[in-house]
Amino acid sequence: MNPAHRNDRGTALPSTNAPRARTARPAALAPDSLAFALARAAELVVTVLEGGNLTDAFERMQVKHSQWAEGTRGAVRDLAWRALRDYARGDAILDRLLQSAPPLQVRALLLVALSRLHQRPEQAHTVVDQAVTAAAESMPGLRSLVNGVLRNALRQQGQWQAWIDADPAARHAFPTWWVERLRVGQADAWAQALAAGNERPPMALRVNLRRTTLEDAEAALAEQGLVTRRLDNGALLLERALPVARLPGYAEGRLSVQDAGAQWAAQLLDAQAGERVLDACAAPGGKTAHILERAEVDLLALDLDPVRAQRVERNLQRLGLRANVRVADCRDLGAWWDGRPFDRILADVPCSASGVVRRHPDIKWLRRETDIAQFAAAQAAIVDALWRTLAQGGTMLYVTCSVFREENAAQLAAFLLRHADAERLAIHGHPDLQLLPCAEHDGFYYALLRKRP
Repeated sequence: MNPAHRNDRGTALPSTNAPRARTARPAALAPDSLAFALARAAELVVTVLEGGNLTDAFERMQVKHSQWAEGTRGAVRDLAWRALRDYARGDAILDRLLQSAPPLQVRALLLVALSRLHQRPEQAHTVVDQAVTAAAESMPGLRSLVNGVLRNALRQQGQWQAWIDADPAARHAFPTWWVERLRVGQADAWAQALAAGNERPPMALRVNLRRTTLEDAEAALAEQGLVTRRLDNGALLLERALPVARLPGYAEGRLSVQDAGAQWAAQLLDAQAGERVLDACAAPGGKTAHILERAEVDLLALDLDPVRAQRVERNLQRLGLRANVRVADCRDLGAWWDGRPFDRILADVPCSASGVVRRHPDIKWLRRETDIAQFAAAQAAIVDALWRTLAQGGTMLYVTCSVFREENAAQLAAFLLRHADAERLAIHGHPDLQLLPCAEHDGFYYALLRKRP
């Protein structure tokens, strides 16, 4: 790749001082057109190229355009997410076609269009035409550039794979440091995990057993023509993703959308009725709710972010569940702990999110390799603090959505050396449980600890 577009993360993100295009009065684009979706998806990609959060940007866009039809929202999201999953591949192609760095809006639009061309080669003429139309909306002076680059790309489409294979980051669509770290930590399955991380994520449902049964939920879904498969932990895996508004029973709190891998948390914690339970990093509240759906417990849910804590409360309200939700840093015991020990603690700690990047593809391009050590240090501080609040004989479930050993197995090994009163409990006959991304679930790590009496 062109060194001018590299940064110190070993990725292909352009410099944030790349020029922005001059804007003009927008031309009207039909909201149901591909041009409109390409333009809006490019706006989201620009946000990431400038270091912003993709999910937050999309949420702001939805609030601003609440009148959008379901199909428009879906098209914009699909185009942006797919372009960012394959960012390094698109960038490798552009580096062969561009003589100098264009404005970020142009680069973003080209990345989205190239992704669409790769996905739908039979629509080549339409994609190019609509991308040029999208350029005319806010940067009409650069229409010819967009047109020329895309037509040149099509003429050389037979070379794309060779260009991609020439760069390790492009070949795997992950930063090189990420690939090497995973190769070392997951020697037997690293390639499959990377490949799964570039696919669309599965959509799984959690059934609220306080309001319905698995059998009744399956029947209701089948009546709507929705095909599901029940997994070992009771998660219902949908054959095809769809908007939550179309799920029978969602509004009534009978169903929630939650990754199947995440649904192991409440089951492994196994809180019993009457126990005092802490969910230390609770937002957005899926695991909190699952614990309460399984047992009548006294649950304290903490989160550092007030906005995210509100999401926990909204989720609980929809499901008809109650918990004590507080805003606090779980490491600062004096700010929230009353001195009464907890029987069970869910320590779903902040992490690199390396196991869920197909849902948040901006993460793999914005994350720095040095971030991993910082996350590991924060995780150690959290579990050390929480361990003080656990009752003797109580259990703590350590959870990350990471696939990196430093945040998972190595973290637990270090914790056990620091705490002589801690013992590891087996999970399914193994010392811990590392789930790697696959067709059924995202990547998660689980370790169960008991405080000796």
